[in-house]
Amino acid sequence: MTNVDIATIFGRVADLLEFNAENAFRVRAYRNAAHTIGSMVESLASINLASINEHSGRSLTDIDGIGADLAAKIQILLDTGRLPLLDELEKAVPSGVFAIMRVPGLGPKKVKLLVDQLGIDSLEGLESACLAGQVQDLKGFGEKTQAAILAAIPFAKSPEHSRLLWNDADSTVQILLAWMQTCPQVRQIEAAGSWRRGRDTVGDIDLLVECDGTRETAQAVMNHLHAWPGTTEVLLSGDTKTSVRGPQEIQIDLRVVEHASFGAAWQYFTGSKEHNIRLRSRARDRGLTINEYGVYRLADPGEAGDSELGGKVGESIAGTTEADVYGAVGLPWIPPELREGGDELLLAECGKLPVLVTLADIRGDLHMHTTATDGTATLGEMTRAAIERGLEYIAITDHGKRVTMARGLDEERLLKQWAEIDRLNASLAEDGAPPLVVLKGIEVDMLEKGGLDLPDDILEQADWVVASLHYGQSQSRARITERIIEAIENPHVSVIGHPTGRLLNRRQAYDVDIEAVIAAAARTGTFLEINANPWRLDLNEHHAAAAKKAGVKLVISTDAHATSGLDMMRCGIVQARRAGLEACDIVNTQTLIAFHRAKKPGGASR
Repeated sequence: MTNVDIATIFGRVADLLEFNAENAFRVRAYRNAAHTIGSMVESLASINLASINEHSGRSLTDIDGIGADLAAKIQILLDTGRLPLLDELEKAVPSGVFAIMRVPGLGPKKVKLLVDQLGIDSLEGLESACLAGQVQDLKGFGEKTQAAILAAIPFAKSPEHSRLLWNDADSTVQILLAWMQTCPQVRQIEAAGSWRRGRDTVGDIDLLVECDGTRETAQAVMNHLHAWPGTTEVLLSGDTKTSVRGPQEIQIDLRVVEHASFGAAWQYFTGSKEHNIRLRSRARDRGLTINEYGVYRLADPGEAGDSELGGKVGESIAGTTEADVYGAVGLPWIPPELREGGDELLLAECGKLPVLVTLADIRGDLHMHTTATDGTATLGEMTRAAIERGLEYIAITDHGKRVTMARGLDEERLLKQWAEIDRLNASLAEDGAPPLVVLKGIEVDMLEKGGLDLPDDILEQADWVVASLHYGQSQSRARITERIIEAIENPHVSVIGHPTGRLLNRRQAYDVDIEAVIAAAARTGTFLEINANPWRLDLNEHHAAAAKKAGVKLVISTDAHATSGLDMMRCGIVQARRAGLEACDIVNTQTLIAFHRAKKPGGASR
C-alpha cells in the first residue's frame, strides 16, 4: 500500500468515527495521522522495512502523531491491504454516505442528521430533499444552508473533482518508476501527461518506456507492469500499449517506444492538447509535421495525406529527444509546466522563456503551525525539521484566537510563544552564526464584521503576519473582497494566506474579486501566498501569473501542521512554475536580510 492509500483509509476511518459520534480525541488522532501520512515523501513501507533491522533505529512510531496503536494498524495495512476496523465501520453506514460528504460544507455530523432524520442515502436523494424544502427544517440547517447545499451538489457530482491531487499522483508515479526500472528490458522510462505538466489534479498516469523494439521485449515490459503490486486490474494489453487500474482507481497507460522516437513520444504525450496543436501548426508552416514518432519533412505538403500527419511524409529529422523536437521548429526546449497553449511558443521564439523557480531556490518557509494550536509537532521539532531540510529561516504562524476549533492563541499565549522563540533563537546562536532563524509570526483571522482577531499593538511586535479568511466564506463577493482588502491595507499584515480559500475536490473558492485584491496588494506592498498544501495550491497558476504581472511579490509556504508537511514545498514550487514565476518573484528565495528589506513597514523586524 502507498502512503496515499493509507492516508485515505485513515481519513475514511476518521469520517466514520465522527459520523458515529465517537470520542473526539480518537477522531482527531486518525485525522491528524491521515494528514501527516499524506504529506510524507518517505514511504511507510520503507520505514517499516527499516524497522525490521534492529540496528536501524527507525520505526513507524517515530512519525509525528503515530503511536503504537496506529503503527499496528499501518502494519496490518502493509501486510494485508485491508483494515478490519474500516470494514466494520463501513458495514454500519449507508453506501452513499461518502458521496454526500463530498458536498462542500457537509461534514460527518451533518450527514448523520440527514441520514437519520430524512433517510437520505445518495446525492440524488439529497437533491430531492432540498428541492422539497425538507432539509431547511432540520436543526442546524435552515433555508440558507439548504440553498447552499443545492448549489454545491453539482460540484460533488462532477468527475473533475474526483481526480487525484498532484501530490497523490506524484507518490504513485515515483513508486511506479522505481518498480519499472527493475525490469531488465527497460532502457529508459519517463512519466508524461498532466502529472508532468504539474496540473493541480491528475486524471490518469502516462508512462513511456524505451526498449529494443522487439515484440517479446515489449511484452515483457508490459507484463512487469501487470505484476506491479499496485495493479488491481488489467484494462487492455496490445503490442506496444497496456492500461491498468492502480491505487485510488487511477488508470495507468504504458506505451513502449523505440529509441529514435522516445523524445517525440514524451513531448506528444506530455501535452497539453492545445500546446501540441500550436506546435504542429508551427511545424506545418515550415514544411514539417510532428507526431508521437518524430519530426518529418512533408514530401509534398500540397497533397492530401494522413489527417494526423497533414501530408505525405518524407525523411525523419528529429525525435530522439524533446530538445531535438523543439529545435527542429526553431525553438528552445520548453519546460513542461508552461505547455498549456498560452504564450509559451512566442516567449520561446523571442528568447524570453522564464528561468523557472526551483526547490533549491527556497531559503525560508513562512507559514506553519505547532502544538500550540492545531499542529502535531512542537516548536522545537518544527525547528529541527527545518534545519534538516536546509532552510535558513522559518516563521511560526499559529492561529489567532478566532479559530477556536484549533485552540487559537489569544494575546497572552501568543506573547508567551514569542518569548519562547526569543529563547530558542538565543540558544541556536550560542556557538556563533545560527543554523536557522525563527521568526515570530501569527496567522490572524479576518473577522466577518471587519478587522482582525488580534489588535495592532500586538501585531506590531511580530516579525511576520499572515492574514487569512476562514469564516464567513459564503458572504457576498463585495463583502469578502472588502474584508481582504482591509487586511491588505493594515500596515502590520505581511501576506494574505491562501487568498481564495479553495480546497481541491472539497470546496470551491469563495467569491472574491481577485483582480481588486491583486491591485490592493500591489499598491500597499503586501505579499500574496501560494499555499503549497496539496489540497489548496492557492493562489492558482492564473492568479499567481496575474499577481506577477501587476508587480506583486509572492510567497510559497507549506502551511505545515507536522514536520512532514515541510516537504510539501515542492507542490508549491510546481504551482509557481506553472505560473511562470522565477526566483526573483518569490520573496522567500531571498537571504534573511534581503527578505526583511522587501517587507512593507509595520512589523517588529523593521
